[in-house]
Amino acid sequence: MKKIIVLSICILFSISIHAKIKVLIIDGQNNHGVWPMSTIMMKQYLEDSGLFTVDIARSNYIWKSEGKKEYLPLAGVGERTISKTPKTDPDFCPKFKKYDVIVSNFGWKAASWSEKTQKNFEKYMKKGGGFVSVHAADNSFPEWNAYNQMIGLGGWGNRSEKDGPYVYYTNEGELVRDTSTGGSGAHGPKNEFPITIRVTDHPITKGMPKVWLTTKDECYSKLRGPAENMVILATGKDASGKAPTDRHEPILMALEYGKGKVFHTTLGHDQLSFESVGFQVSFLRGVEWAATGKVTQEIPTDFPTATKSSKRKFELKK
Repeated sequence: MKKIIVLSICILFSISIHAKIKVLIIDGQNNHGVWPMSTIMMKQYLEDSGLFTVDIARSNYIWKSEGKKEYLPLAGVGERTISKTPKTDPDFCPKFKKYDVIVSNFGWKAASWSEKTQKNFEKYMKKGGGFVSVHAADNSFPEWNAYNQMIGLGGWGNRSEKDGPYVYYTNEGELVRDTSTGGSGAHGPKNEFPITIRVTDHPITKGMPKVWLTTKDECYSKLRGPAENMVILATGKDASGKAPTDRHEPILMALEYGKGKVFHTTLGHDQLSFESVGFQVSFLRGVEWAATGKVTQEIPTDFPTATKSSKRKFELKK
């Protein structure tokens, strides 16, 4: 009898340590027309790591999907209604609590969620859920106070000094919380720009080179928000020659909301940006950390350096 009990415990322990992290990607309305494709790219990256299982939840009304419409069926969520403008879907109410972490691929001007869905998501996070905000997801839902708390900093959407300070590093390495008046959200042309790791011992950034290059991407700037319970893991310095600011802007952030964890990345503008090894590695590590508080993934040998960006051409798996 004792042998059976011990064997059962061993089996349960083996299952638990090998259980995959459950991820839900949410999308449907994003001003970046690549979103139907980038959702599938993120799903494939996550599943190929062997650490995650991934589902997709999509609003019934979809916006800006036409350019990559061939990727829409690959989400496996059924037909959706194309809308000429963002439109609230009162029935969009994913079962957040089924998942370890939620990844948002919503974007600028995404229509507000219902109050019920907002409250459900807030409850999920307060109880220890995980959330990952990718690129334009920090443009979303400017009037939703709890969401702004979760992401720490946001852009566009009429955000201003009423929403919180600008936060950035100076060229001399000083962290600044700037309460001056002004709007929120800007970027120069797409460019390869240097990422500087500001916290080298965080699970997400540990082992990364101190400085590394993106592929061509947008370096978001002038982000502002509550910026509470937030650690800036890495910053970026626009190298386009037409930068809106002369400072180092937050790019990778780790936050806490209640008992929940949030990873916020401003990287990921288009297909080339998602093909960046720097994006993929920081994204995968960020998702794992938001779900578990730990990172088990190693830094790959093809990770970018301070002088050379790195990419992996995306090939869709059938």
